[in-house]
Amino acid sequence: MSVLLFTIIVLAGAFLAGLVGSLTGLGGGVIIIPLLTLVLGVDIHYAIGASIVSVIATSSGSAAAYVKEGITNIRIGMFLEIATTISAVIGAVITVYINPGYIAVIFGCILLFSAAMMVRKKVDHSDDRATGVLANFFKLNGSYPTADGTVKYGVHNVIGGFIMMFIAGIISGLLGIGSGALKVVAMDNIMRLPFKVSTTTSNFMMGVTAAASAIVYLHRGQIDPGIAMPVTLGVLTGATVGSKLLVKTNTDKLKIIFAVVVTFLALQMIYNGLSGKL
Repeated sequence: MSVLLFTIIVLAGAFLAGLVGSLTGLGGGVIIIPLLTLVLGVDIHYAIGASIVSVIATSSGSAAAYVKEGITNIRIGMFLEIATTISAVIGAVITVYINPGYIAVIFGCILLFSAAMMVRKKVDHSDDRATGVLANFFKLNGSYPTADGTVKYGVHNVIGGFIMMFIAGIISGLLGIGSGALKVVAMDNIMRLPFKVSTTTSNFMMGVTAAASAIVYLHRGQIDPGIAMPVTLGVLTGATVGSKLLVKTNTDKLKIIFAVVVTFLALQMIYNGLSGKL
């Protein structure tokens, strides 16, 4: 395969990954890594390195808009980043000591979990103003604007959320994805934040978490510009288009279809990992 053809395929695949990832909230890494490893035969470590760079780009672009709108809780984001950045570096460091097949199996399991989280019915905590002791101490409670005015909310179980974020950071550094599903578990289910706050704050954190692990991959020479550049451009463009389509699109059916596709990719990654093909 020529370099030009490889770049075109990666660019097109990354655009699709960014588009669908933006519409479903999973991010482009869940598609781009299987594309690079299963279809194009790229070493999984280089695929992870390229995915991490794309996570930094997409998070930086969309996070600025959410912060400007006043939805993102910056205090929670900065507090939980203590856990995610440290653990992301740990995840990136231990990757070199783990068999690529095992990494593929772990990635497949995380994809299955993400697919299940995507179709699961969510419970809105926007009317929950009760709060925890640590949330008061660190002043993590906040508010966000809506069409009906400002809505205040309380934060719960800060320690539980911090521990889950530590696990999410390890997965992010190990696999090169945003670990959005685990972060939603931490902020939505454990800390009981409203939808918009948990998703936007998670997006705000992803870039910082990815940047921490990217240093390790860059030091090892596993971020190849020939792969990372088209991946980043494609995912960033696709995510931008997806954010504009999101307002007009009914994502419920799309999420079910995407969950099926992600499940198929997950089983393929697990099979190839166990059979030693990666």
